[in-house]
Amino acid sequence: MVRMLQVSPLATRWGQKTAYSSAFKFGNERAEAMLRLQKELLDRCEQASRDWFIRLKSETELWTGLATKLGETRSVPDAIKLYQECILQRVEMAKADAQRLSDEYGTFMQKVNRSLTNGWSVGST
Repeated sequence: MVRMLQVSPLATRWGQKTAYSSAFKFGNERAEAMLRLQKELLDRCEQASRDWFIRLKSETELWTGLATKLGETRSVPDAIKLYQECILQRVEMAKADAQRLSDEYGTFMQKVNRSLTNGWSVGST
């Protein structure tokens, strides 16, 4: 004869509460980790926005400076020289822009990848 093991209703309810508690704790930890990641990414985006605003301001100053200098120029060769200097400066700015963009993207992706490989535990980034 096979005897069936009977589980008391109290034990069943205790087991369910423990399971619910564990699931809630796990879900809560994941939600908190995701919120930390979002905050980090938002902070990084805000910093990048400030950096790009400063960069935009410097470009405006570059072209405004060229216009001022051209107004004072008395010869075509001097004007050409001013344009060349301005273009060279703009090329350097473009190189710096590309590097900054690459660095920002890399930082962003590192944070996302780290959070995924750590199971969303991004508390110490």
